[in-house]
Amino acid sequence: SSYILIHSLSLMLFPDCYVLNDTEINKDLEKYYLSPSYAIEFCIGFPSNLVVVLGYIFCLKEWHSCHIYIFNLAVSDLVFLCTLPHLSYLYANDYPVTSPFICIINRYVLHLNLYSSILFMVWISMDRFLLIKHPMKNHHLLTPRGALIVTGLTWLAVNVEVCPLIALIVKDLQRENLSRCLDFSSLEGDFNTLGYSLGLTITGYILPLLALCVFSQKVSHLLHMQERAVQNRTSYKRPLRVVISATVMFFVLYTPYHVLRNVRIASLQQWAGYHSKTIGIIKATYILARPFAFLHSVINPVFYFLLGDKFRELLISKIREITRKPDLRREPA
Repeated sequence: SSYILIHSLSLMLFPDCYVLNDTEINKDLEKYYLSPSYAIEFCIGFPSNLVVVLGYIFCLKEWHSCHIYIFNLAVSDLVFLCTLPHLSYLYANDYPVTSPFICIINRYVLHLNLYSSILFMVWISMDRFLLIKHPMKNHHLLTPRGALIVTGLTWLAVNVEVCPLIALIVKDLQRENLSRCLDFSSLEGDFNTLGYSLGLTITGYILPLLALCVFSQKVSHLLHMQERAVQNRTSYKRPLRVVISATVMFFVLYTPYHVLRNVRIASLQQWAGYHSKTIGIIKATYILARPFAFLHSVINPVFYFLLGDKFRELLISKIREITRKPDLRREPA
């Protein structure tokens, strides 16, 4: 795979001197870079997110608003990760369609949870801000009922954003005679794919990222005000670090993916007039960026433990309780 990466970088830096076919390089990138990358992300991210989901179900007795947001974020990441084995298989075997239904569902679920993940991180940041501003939890959004309403509206909104993708996938499957399950950037449908991708980028990524930035600023401002009032230099630092870290993570991981996805779609338009070699370079760069965007599902469990309000202690206690039971059974009566 390192050989393929070196050659793809050479293709991007020295396109006129490169002797191999750029289409073959992109196929090799998909087979030897995308496929194992997705498999590794699944193997690392799935167990950690599953532990968090099961921990919340079996360990947490009293649920607060933050727990509801974190639980939904963990479920979103867990479902997102379940799409990666199928993608790994597709790229290892040149997009074969085993079932059109599975192709549609897998692509839809992947993008649905890609955008729900950042939205739930926004609500977690909002919850931290409101908790600092209203420490007595007297705000209606800090109640479990308020969190459930926000959660339901979030899933509804993301489904509305992503549902046009189904029409694109179905149309493209028909165009390919149900033989290949292609990536979003390679789809062709009855409506403007670039316009839809740009709209999804704005509503699904840019606006939530701006919201994360706003809550980072508001949390920082509140903490400075409280420190001045009580002269406490160490209070409430963790929520600020968590919110800022989440903002930086999504900016670093999501920005290259969204920029290159839109550039890739634009490069395929007739009005762009790009040379085939340029299109190949853009696709290679886009391929390199995709696994990094999906790393959010692997990194998010770190935030669950930082934000979980004694969740870590409850989980560790439950694990110790489970591991002690076999030892107690072996002890003589």
